Amino acid sequence: MESDPGSRRSSDSALEPLAPGALIRLACGSLAVDIAPAAGGRIAQIVHNDIEWMIGHSERNAAMIAWGSYPMLPWAGRIRGGRFDFDGRTFQLPLNLGEHAIHGVGLALPWRVEERSPVHVDLSLQLPENERWPFGGVARQRIEVQANALRMRLSVTADKCAMPAVIGWHPWFRKPERIEFKPSAMYPRDAEGIAVRPLREPVPGPWDDCFVNSEPVLLERGGQRLRLTSNCTRWVVYDEPAHATCVEPQSGPPDAFNLEPATLAAGASVDAWFLLEWL
Repeated sequence: MESDPGSRRSSDSALEPLAPGALIRLACGSLAVDIAPAAGGRIAQIVHNDIEWMIGHSERNAAMIAWGSYPMLPWAGRIRGGRFDFDGRTFQLPLNLGEHAIHGVGLALPWRVEERSPVHVDLSLQLPENERWPFGGVARQRIEVQANALRMRLSVTADKCAMPAVIGWHPWFRKPERIEFKPSAMYPRDAEGIAVRPLREPVPGPWDDCFVNSEPVLLERGGQRLRLTSNCTRWVVYDEPAHATCVEPQSGPPDAFNLEPATLAAGASVDAWFLLEWL
């Protein structure tokens, strides 16, 4: 399917301001988490023992890709030129950051609250079936808090036809004083800054890179230690900004539709979990 060539024009819409709207607060013991269903189903803030862990919404950080922790789906990171081949056809997605399509559609759409309690919320999103994403499908997420732990589950289910899908999370952590990260390999980046193969040995940061990783990631800030684990094996770490570090577990690398294509059959699901534990 070829869309109108006009859709190739970049609007940098991922940089447009996005207000949080009404918040849902989850709390257990010393942990409080604010959810913004209308702002891409994202976590707006995490507070543990009075320490804020997220870059929150403000005029400085109002761009929809630059605050909180949001789900990335049905792709994560950039798709080169917004273009990919699937099932014998070529698809062209609108470009929303420079010359590429970035972070999917879920971060810009309001999510439906399906169920909630003081310690959990279930959200759902009907994916579009138009030029923004031609396959449709349904996304779901559960966010729940326990004493000193935040658990997240995320899934995408294909509708009546097969489709590609990559899912993940994009948390904007306030700058940690220390990060412990031990990936086994990394994807080099080309001149456009997009991941390519073959894999290589990890190099020292600062990073805006995707890694193969199966070990916990540790962040230290304000006298607290936070351990991050996930069943995802691809992690993007973006620690170039002075004010924040993003640690992003994903089910596939950036540009996965071109780099490591996989098929989600009609009616099938891809799901992932992400666990934050304060030690």
